[in-house]
Amino acid sequence: MTQLTDVSKPQVQSSPAHNPEAQNPQVQAEATRRRTFAVISHPDAGKSTLTEALLLHARAITSAGATHGKAGRRGTVSDWMAMEQARGISITSAAIQFEYRNSVINLVDTPGHADFSEDTFRVLSAVDAAVMLVDASKGLEVQTMKLFAVCKQRGIPVITVINKWDRPGSAALDLMDEIRTRTGLVPTPLTWPVGIAGDFRGVIERSTDEFIRFTRTAGGATTADSERISAAVAATEEGDAWVAAAEESELLAEEDQNHDQARFLAGETTPVLFSAAVLNFGVQHILDTLVDFAPAAEAREDAGGGHRAVSSEFSGFVFKVQSGMNSSHRDYVAFVRVCSGQFRRGMIVTHAASGRPFATKYAQHLFGKEREVADEAWPGDIVGLVNASALRVGDTIFEGDAVTFPPLPIFAPEHFRVVRPADTSKHKQFRRGIDQLDHEGVIQVMRSELRGDQAPVLGAVGPMQFEVVEERMTHDFGAAIRMEALPYQLARRTDKESALILGHDRQVEVLMRTDGTLLALFSTPWRLRNTERDHPEILLEDLAAGAPTP
Repeated sequence: MTQLTDVSKPQVQSSPAHNPEAQNPQVQAEATRRRTFAVISHPDAGKSTLTEALLLHARAITSAGATHGKAGRRGTVSDWMAMEQARGISITSAAIQFEYRNSVINLVDTPGHADFSEDTFRVLSAVDAAVMLVDASKGLEVQTMKLFAVCKQRGIPVITVINKWDRPGSAALDLMDEIRTRTGLVPTPLTWPVGIAGDFRGVIERSTDEFIRFTRTAGGATTADSERISAAVAATEEGDAWVAAAEESELLAEEDQNHDQARFLAGETTPVLFSAAVLNFGVQHILDTLVDFAPAAEAREDAGGGHRAVSSEFSGFVFKVQSGMNSSHRDYVAFVRVCSGQFRRGMIVTHAASGRPFATKYAQHLFGKEREVADEAWPGDIVGLVNASALRVGDTIFEGDAVTFPPLPIFAPEHFRVVRPADTSKHKQFRRGIDQLDHEGVIQVMRSELRGDQAPVLGAVGPMQFEVVEERMTHDFGAAIRMEALPYQLARRTDKESALILGHDRQVEVLMRTDGTLLALFSTPWRLRNTERDHPEILLEDLAAGAPTP
């Protein structure tokens, strides 16, 4: 299981939980309209397809298409990197904002692959709710459970969507039992499928007992037609499929598996919906559930244990830095979650880490890699600050009363490679690229006097991160690289005195990470145990000590 370590940063005095002079009714009203959520799932559960289906039903796009889309259809909006489109998986997170009904939806797409768990964890620090997407035939898979554990730890309410009901899969009641057993949450279905998995005719809307019948569209490129039918008519037209679904829905009611908002927000229950995202079946219910039941932006806990009210002066924190989104300008964007107050383009804020003023001249709303100027934003919104070179992942910015939000963790690396420029004449491009990817948190960069600056060591949670580094170094920075695997399996934090002793062991290497942390890399757990036995006086600290584990 991947482990994390907290990054210590200077803390400033936390702001009071309630400051009457800072209250602003407009800010509170705008915050109430926001719904900021992420979709979490195991790879191939249909996350990118669901993202497009949500945008389609909200009329944010006019046509949906898979990553390998047919001619004339748009590619996946959230999967904008070339590697994502080529492989059909999400590698990096993307922020998408759109309106639905009278609400503003901020959807933060997350990487589906386990190798990018660190990026997903950062995204989950910036949202107020999560949609847990479950494949009807596979149930709760490994990566889904890891991400659910993070949501539970952070107190993020979870809405469950059973996807791919148009294909053969498990029985609906069996899936409810699995959710209760493995997550500890009581599933409270808002809709219930009519027809077994693979024969998706529609759903019972349990609040009204009406039948919502879906009609396929060509390739799922447009919203699926639906019609409401009374229970009496549905019983006549759908026969045994309706009777079975109605009986199961009644059984759920007898077991008190009905939605209760207070229990949902308390993390005791999870509303459940059934869908076939590729056909756009059941997607409208997901949007309505987000608007009706997902929490709006609320007061956020700061590093000192206080809370910054949403109607206080502006504050926000950086949960991601990304370059290469606009190949024409070669710029990079700091993704900022607005936590309180009104953000105004051009405002001068304070950078908590340095205490220095920071100008927000170039601010944008994001729609995948597409952008538009953001003149203002409100609690719950995601703002892209362009070329904000002073900002790093986990930084806080604020106006007025000082505040620092809790730092984001750095995962313990499990794979290590030394990297060198393929062309030594490209040293400047090589250095600039490695430093930028380190700045973004794409990879951990470690150096030593022995290896020199031309051969830094990269640390990663999963090997696919190295592929991203290779791809971006070549195409974004024009500096092709060569990488060589190192024979290390785990790392421990150490200090200068201990490093002098460890330096004499041929199967141990001490390197300094960019944040100043000294890391001792060990070839095997056996070598680590022997070192601890032979040198009990040295510091070898587990990187996950005191930190959460997804």
